[in-house]
Amino acid sequence: MSQTLTAPYRPTARLGQRVYARLPRKVRLILFWAVTRQLHIQLGFWLRARRLRRAAPPAQPPALIGDIPPEEIDIPRGDNPVVSVIIPSCGHSAFTLRCLASIAAALPRAQIEVIVVDDAGPADDVACLSRVRGIRLLRNSVNLGFIGACNAASRAARGQYLLFLNNDTQVLPDWLDTMLQPFEARDDVGAVGAMLLYPDGRLQEAGAIVWADGSGWNVGRLENQGDPTYHYQREVDYCSGACLLVARSVFMGLGGFDPIYTPAYYEDTDLCFRLRGQGLKTIYQPRAKIVHFEGISHGRDITAGVKSHQVTNHRTFLRRWTRLLEQEHYAPGRHVIRARDRAHGRQIVLVVDHRIPEPDRDAGSRAIFGCLAALLSAGLVVKFWPHDLIYNPTYTEVLQDMGIEVFHGPGHASFESWISIHGADIDHVMISRPAVAEDVLPMVRRHSRARVIYYGHDLHFRRLRQQGELRADARLLRQAGRMEAKERRLWRAADVALYLSEEEAAIARALEPAADTRAVVPYGFTRFAPNRQPPPEFEVIFVAGFGHPPNEEAACWMVAEVWPLVAIRVPEATLMLVGSNPTARVRRLARADVIVTGPVSEEALYRRYAAARVAVVPLRSGAGVKLKTVEAMVEGTPVVTTPIGAQGLPGLDRVAAVEAERKAFASAICQLLLDDALWEARSSAGLAYAKARFQPGHVRESLLSATGIAPSDGLAAVA
Repeated sequence: MSQTLTAPYRPTARLGQRVYARLPRKVRLILFWAVTRQLHIQLGFWLRARRLRRAAPPAQPPALIGDIPPEEIDIPRGDNPVVSVIIPSCGHSAFTLRCLASIAAALPRAQIEVIVVDDAGPADDVACLSRVRGIRLLRNSVNLGFIGACNAASRAARGQYLLFLNNDTQVLPDWLDTMLQPFEARDDVGAVGAMLLYPDGRLQEAGAIVWADGSGWNVGRLENQGDPTYHYQREVDYCSGACLLVARSVFMGLGGFDPIYTPAYYEDTDLCFRLRGQGLKTIYQPRAKIVHFEGISHGRDITAGVKSHQVTNHRTFLRRWTRLLEQEHYAPGRHVIRARDRAHGRQIVLVVDHRIPEPDRDAGSRAIFGCLAALLSAGLVVKFWPHDLIYNPTYTEVLQDMGIEVFHGPGHASFESWISIHGADIDHVMISRPAVAEDVLPMVRRHSRARVIYYGHDLHFRRLRQQGELRADARLLRQAGRMEAKERRLWRAADVALYLSEEEAAIARALEPAADTRAVVPYGFTRFAPNRQPPPEFEVIFVAGFGHPPNEEAACWMVAEVWPLVAIRVPEATLMLVGSNPTARVRRLARADVIVTGPVSEEALYRRYAAARVAVVPLRSGAGVKLKTVEAMVEGTPVVTTPIGAQGLPGLDRVAAVEAERKAFASAICQLLLDDALWEARSSAGLAYAKARFQPGHVRESLLSATGIAPSDGLAAVA
């Protein structure tokens, strides 16, 4: 009876089951959660996971070392130490032992010697320290104070660098090797300081500011050490002598810490100012973390004991540096964002893009990364705001290590809130991509007088229109019309708009003659392949991010229309589709002679180019200068491309094959596969073409010229 009653509904039920089975898995899950009343619970889980993905790993409280017998501490002493670690000690041997134990537990890769200077301390302390293995223990018969003890130890040191370290500190992993990195990376570094932490993990100092009245301000004091504000390498006025690394030759050339500040206080600040007078910078290195038990050695009372010299030495410092402080430093508490970056006399550029760039993964990221590097090389202070505020491991740290403040995290202030507070201190705002600019540009205009630079990458409407015409897709053509209207509004709203080729800049100028639209060099390469010989294998390579529709379409056209013609003439040839985000459609192209690799590392990509006989760029829609075309020439791999792949590269047809029709495209590939002389000529010509146009200096020169940004060389200290 029940089957009879349900018979009319069974066909509908079966249809519903078939429809449900064909739905994407995510849609089926959402429907299931809705029916079972779990949707609000699962949404909560998703939102929590999303917040965690957007945040950097939380900072953990430091692991501290407790009391330890001196006999259990053993610090290997290098035969040829790179760094001499100098630790003055006068009493408080328990703290000195913990400091030494932390060094033994976090030994650097660089060879070190540890010099402990007993500054006429109690005999029991000397006996205790003498039982530590591996250290050099120097004894002063009379108390010389911090300055005298450090200067005496520096004369006895054998290292190329001197690391002055308070005895009331504990070092954390990677402390010293990271402090050496700025010295290895650049030639204008005079001193490097670390991030100082309180024992409870709160921030004590992330570099320091000296105000115009000679007073000091520890940046970030008592703040959360995980705040991205304190996690980028930057030039500072000074770093505390509690942990300060200097080149020994430079330190000795300056006569060490000035005895005028004996016994202590302001000697570290004065040293950093004297280094600046030599054209050398003091760099804050956030990767190096040190726990500092502040006040152990000298107490906290500025009216008594050694601590009282903080007041008198402030007056001495102020008399010496009055003129410089008036010229280059701000009034106390004013323009903190500029003071923190030593931006007096330097311009600040805020760069906004949709996310943190991944220059090894997509062309847009490569172009923005080149802009950031160019602005830094021009001496500007650079800050980067990813529109999604998502922390991206490794890529975030790359920018921070370059000296760029990167904003991120779910708890970060909104862009409008931030620009409303700091907009007056920003000189230029460079905004990348139409969707980001449409959102951000009005806020910049409301809260800042900064010059607005719109970085368009390519003419998005042009690419969409080509795709629509290729597919006869009315929806894409309507989308292209809306995008053109948006891009034209942005050109009019910005002070200058930038494109990666003169070809596209000219199109924009023709559409909006009143707007200032200019071309810049998109890519700069520091490495070019040497002259090459033809590889023995018949390998053809197409490098692309296949999640981008024009690249997906190009791969399908290449395999369906071009490759069969190549296979007839060169049956042993192999086509490699190399790159990130291969779609299901691209993955289905794989077969014996067509290999889909997925994403590869930068090193693996170099190897792929070196093994390839031909690089193809079979694009039939797109806009802008194609990184894949330029990159192949940089690697010395001859190129066969379409006119779309040759956009923005004048004269490319003289060094590469540019063909639109499938038979001609296939024929050009076969010629390079079979003709060694042609291969060598094209490889050499492509390399020469790339070297003449795509050096890092070309990016900088074109960017500064197009934007009107003047280099900021900073000001030198004069005592």
